[in-house]
Amino acid sequence: MKMHQASSGAEPHAVLAKTIRWWDGVAITLSLPAALFVGLGYSIGAIGAWAAIVLWAVIAAVAVLHNWLYSEMGAMFAEKSGGIALYASEAWSKRCPSLGPLATYAYWFAWATAPAIWGLAVAQILSEQFWPDVAFSYDLGFVQLGLPQFIALGVALLSWALSMIQLRFTMVILTVAGVLLMVPVLIFGTSFISAEAWTSASFTWRTGEGVTGLRTIIAWLFIMAWSAYAVEAAASFIPEFRDTVGDTRKALRISALILLLVFTLTPLGLAGLLGEQVLSDKPYGFLQAAADVLLGGGATLITLVLIAGILVLSVMGTADAGRALYQSSLDGLTVRQFGTLNRAGVPARAVTVQLLINVLLVLFVGNPLAVIVAGNVGYVLAHLLAVSGYVALRWDRPDAPRPIRLARSWIGIAIALALFDALILIVGMTSAAITGYGGLKEVLIAVAVLAISQALYWLRRLQDRSTAAAGPLHKAP
Repeated sequence: MKMHQASSGAEPHAVLAKTIRWWDGVAITLSLPAALFVGLGYSIGAIGAWAAIVLWAVIAAVAVLHNWLYSEMGAMFAEKSGGIALYASEAWSKRCPSLGPLATYAYWFAWATAPAIWGLAVAQILSEQFWPDVAFSYDLGFVQLGLPQFIALGVALLSWALSMIQLRFTMVILTVAGVLLMVPVLIFGTSFISAEAWTSASFTWRTGEGVTGLRTIIAWLFIMAWSAYAVEAAASFIPEFRDTVGDTRKALRISALILLLVFTLTPLGLAGLLGEQVLSDKPYGFLQAAADVLLGGGATLITLVLIAGILVLSVMGTADAGRALYQSSLDGLTVRQFGTLNRAGVPARAVTVQLLINVLLVLFVGNPLAVIVAGNVGYVLAHLLAVSGYVALRWDRPDAPRPIRLARSWIGIAIALALFDALILIVGMTSAAITGYGGLKEVLIAVAVLAISQALYWLRRLQDRSTAAAGPLHKAP
C-alpha cells in the first residue's frame, strides 16, 4: 500500500495496491452461474422452459454489450475503484451533479446486500438438502431467529472477514471456488449434446399473449438483469490490475463472453435433462436431481460446490460495494469517513457498515427475493446512468484520452442500451408482483436508499464547506 497526496492542501490517502491480473478479474465473475442456478427454477416454473431459455440468453447478450462499453470507460478512469457507478458520476458531474451519488448508492446497495441475499439462499439449500426436518426458532419479541437466520448471519460474517484481508489472498479462494463451480456448469451445459435422457418434449412458452405477455417478458428481464449484469464486477478492481489497460480489456470482455455461453447453454441443458416440472418443484434442489440423472449420484458434492459458488458471490459483492463506497467518498459524493483504507489496503469502514446492514436485512426482512428486487431497482438504474453516461462522455469530452477506444457506432449501441435499461426498470418497478419477487414494499425500500444518497451527498457538501471555512485558521503564519 502506498501513500500519495490526493490534491493540493489535502490529506494524503492510501492507494489500492496493484496486485492482480486479468485472470483474477475473470475469476471474480466465475461464480455468476450460482446466481443463474438460484433463479433458473423459479423462471422456468413461472414462464416455461422455452421462454426462460430465450430470456436468459437475451439478458446475457445485453450484459456483453454493457461490458464492451465499460472497457472503454474503465480505461478512461483507471484510477477509480468504484466501477460503473463512478463512471456515471464522472459523466454526469457537469450536467447534473446529484446523479453521481444517486448512481453510487444505487450500485452500492445492490452489491452491499449480497450477503443477505446469498446467505438466505444458502440456508434454503442446506435446509432442503440436509436438514429438511429441522425447525426451531427463538422469539426475541421484535424478531424471530431460526436456522435460516443463523446460517445467513454466518455467511454475512464470513464475507466480511474475507473482505477485510488483502485482495491477493482473497482471490485465491475466489478462484478455486469459481473453477469448481464451472465443473457442473460444463457437465450440465453440454448435456443436450451428450445425454440420451435430454429431451425438449416438456418445454413450453407461458408468458401470455399481447400486452400482458410483453409486460411479463420485460418484468422477467428486469429480474434476470441482476444476475447477468453482475459480470461488470471486475470493473471495480481495475485500479488493482498490474497492466491496467491490457488487463481491463481482457477481464471485462472474456468474463462477458463466458457469461453468455453459460447463461445460454446451461438453462437449455438442465431443462432438457430434468423437464420443466422438476425445475419448478425443486428451485433449490434441481442440481442435485441433475447429478442423479446424469452422473448416477454426487448430489452432496454438487450441493457443496453450489454453496461454494454462492459464497463467492457474497464475498464478491461485499468487496465490490466497499470499493464503490470508498471511491465515492474520495470523489466527494458521500461522507469522508468512508474514504479510508486499513493496513491491508481494504476499505474497512465501508465493509463493516455493509455487515451491519446485512444483519438488519436478515433479521427484519428475511426474504432473499424481496432483497433482490429492492437492490435491483438501484442496480439497473446505475447501469442506465452508466451507459447513457458513455454517450455524454463522447459528446462532452471527445478528445479525452481513451486507451481503449470503441468505434463510433458504439454510441448508437449505448443509446439503445440506455433505452432498454430504462424500459425494464420502469416495467420492472411497476410489475414486480408479476414475477412473484416482491411488490410495493421492496420498491419503496429502493426509493428510500436513493433518498438517503442525496442526504449524505448534501452532508458531505456541508463537511467540505466547514473544512474550507476552518482552513485559514490552521495555516502557518
